[in-house]
Amino acid sequence: MKYDIRYKPAFAAIFLTLNPGDRIIAEAGAMLSMAAKLSMTTQFSGGLIPALLKKFFGGESLFVNEFSNPTQQSLELVLSQSTVGDIVAIELNGNEICFQPGAYIAHTPGIQMNVQWAGFSSWLAGEGLFKLKLSGNGLVFFGGYGGVSQRRVDGEFIVDSGHLVAYDPGIKMNLRLAGGLVGSVTSGEGLVNRLSGQGRIYLQSRSLDGLVRFIRPKLR
Repeated sequence: MKYDIRYKPAFAAIFLTLNPGDRIIAEAGAMLSMAAKLSMTTQFSGGLIPALLKKFFGGESLFVNEFSNPTQQSLELVLSQSTVGDIVAIELNGNEICFQPGAYIAHTPGIQMNVQWAGFSSWLAGEGLFKLKLSGNGLVFFGGYGGVSQRRVDGEFIVDSGHLVAYDPGIKMNLRLAGGLVGSVTSGEGLVNRLSGQGRIYLQSRSLDGLVRFIRPKLR
């Protein structure tokens, strides 16, 4: 299988070439276009119980679609995300990665999808009680609103709520006021994520919550 992420960073889309026998699993609604000879089947995302947890407590879709190439020729599949922004591909080699709601797009066979308790701090930040965790060996595609950047955390790091997209399991989240009570309100920062631990984090340059706050007064 070959892939090419085009139109980065604002309108990214994944152009995949599936060779005979290739398969890829994608979030429901991620397919932009596909060759007519590709096969598509729908299944629960990680199994029935994990899918229900993802849907009702984690803000993810209940189903995923598996695309496969049953022919003897290479066929094209194009995937994208619902938000305007960047897409990143990473390769897992026996390690794990956690995603905030809405970030996951697709993965290749050899990757396992699970849900894990995220804690009440995540829920208060509007990110759901459960987080999506992918592990195994293979490619994983995910996206964010705006540009996506990677940073290495070693110790503590503060991220504005709504900008964290993905992170290594060794990263712990703690929701805190940006400053004192008055300062947090008047600064417009409110609650922030105080991250601790060691590992990679991926940040999106824009926040959907910020977009909603910007648009809402103009609709009145």
